[in-house]
Amino acid sequence: MEILGGINDFFGLDIGTTGIRAVQLKKSGATYTLENYAELPVQGAFTQSDSAMDRQKTTQAIRDLMHQAGITAKHVAANIPSQKVFTAIVDMDKMPEADLNKTIRFQADSFIPTPLEQSKIDWAIIGDSPTDPKKVEVLLSSVPNDYVEARLAMIEAAGLNVVALEPDSMALARAVVPQDSNLPQMVLDIGSNSADLVVVMSGVPHLSRAIPVGANAIVRSVVQNLAVDNNQAQQFVFKFGLDKTKLEGRVYHAIVDTVDGLMNEVEKSIKFFQGRYQASKIERIIVTGGASSIPELPVYIANRFALNVEVGNAWRNVSIPQARYNELAAVSNHFSIAVGLAERSE
Repeated sequence: MEILGGINDFFGLDIGTTGIRAVQLKKSGATYTLENYAELPVQGAFTQSDSAMDRQKTTQAIRDLMHQAGITAKHVAANIPSQKVFTAIVDMDKMPEADLNKTIRFQADSFIPTPLEQSKIDWAIIGDSPTDPKKVEVLLSSVPNDYVEARLAMIEAAGLNVVALEPDSMALARAVVPQDSNLPQMVLDIGSNSADLVVVMSGVPHLSRAIPVGANAIVRSVVQNLAVDNNQAQQFVFKFGLDKTKLEGRVYHAIVDTVDGLMNEVEKSIKFFQGRYQASKIERIIVTGGASSIPELPVYIANRFALNVEVGNAWRNVSIPQARYNELAAVSNHFSIAVGLAERSE
């Protein structure tokens, strides 16, 4: 869904697995300033449930969050989890946009996994095909209609007007990728249950994936291998991580196979991208999400792929007072999606 023209007073709403986050920005020219932000932790992942009772709980949690944040805006740009979105890059013959739209609609069943009549489809031309000069690259996305309708109803029940729904990966890239770079950048957002991977070139996503490995899988590895409870395992992961010098390397050895499983998927994505865009090389990997704070993880990724790795800064494009820098830096890895949604423009 696209943002409605003429609406500037809106905020970004990220309905995540372990928390709901809101960010409201004010734009002046090319500069964003922070007006409000808040995070409401949630237990039990009810925000991802399809049951009517859990949707009601999520609606109430959104109301509580808005009250906590002091947000009075009624227009909102909200996220769609990447696991719910099918995204593909397809090559199409060059033709007028109206004809291309008809062709995509006609051929959609061969591209998307759900029936056309049960899906919302969006597409955009992102440039010439790197493999055939007679074709263009089209970014194609689809979401099941019933999921979109249920999400709209859930948010609107909180008294809000949804002006945009956007996949997590798109919002992520907008928030943490340098706006002045035309070189390919990979964003790896490692959340609780999964990781979102997107490669952005000249501000446009050229590869997007959801990988079913997240912080919870890493914590479970410690539970299983070190015979500790979940709380103790979480403490071990986020205190010692991949540091071989701590606890005689026991935490490192407990989690490294799980981390390598995620890295293997990242490697497949790098190879796929480099195979298609042979004239381009990924410049860096930007790591964000809750698991980005696991000690030594960014260094491990950098050594694995011989690439520059940095921890993403959700507030990269936002002007913030120096007095609030430490406060906002401490929560940056949780707010990339909400900030990216708030940075949408018409």
